[in-house]
Amino acid sequence: MSILTTPRLRLEPYTDAHLEGLHLINSNEEVMRYITGKPVSYEETKAHIELTKELWRINGYASWCFIEKMTNQIIGTGGIQHLEFNQENPLEIGWRILPSKWHQGFATEAAQCMMKYAFDARGLEILYSVCHPDNIGSEKIMRRLDMTFRGIEKWYDLDTKAYQITKEQYQKNQPKHDATLKMTAVSN
Repeated sequence: MSILTTPRLRLEPYTDAHLEGLHLINSNEEVMRYITGKPVSYEETKAHIELTKELWRINGYASWCFIEKMTNQIIGTGGIQHLEFNQENPLEIGWRILPSKWHQGFATEAAQCMMKYAFDARGLEILYSVCHPDNIGSEKIMRRLDMTFRGIEKWYDLDTKAYQITKEQYQKNQPKHDATLKMTAVSN
């Protein structure tokens, strides 16, 4: 597991200590509107933390909490995972941020950092990202990341807008939005 840092964020792999902060995000109707369509319960958040810890162990990547350095508060979460949590599906990169932190560049900053980790540290070859067709905010981030629109695809039992970026595309555009990445290995 790796802790990643950006100028304003510390990305920490999920631990039990993150439960309250993650539940604050997952139980927020605005945050979850385009993800699950409804708030996620405390028990569901707790179960997701356990799943994520297992995915870190198996894959060497999963989800991080986005902790704002200035306040030391969890303001978002995101990660790299197989679409629909199915190991046979392509890898996706995703994020969610508290509404009070929207439109401040935090999601893009975290996504650039996770993308750098995926391609440079893990050697992954391609990443997808999907969003609900009405989620204009996430789609703008995908475009900002120089991802290519694939079309409308069925994922998570929904028609989604699907984007992708290859390692080659990422390396070509890296100077445009190079993320400062500092990694610290942590043990579980």
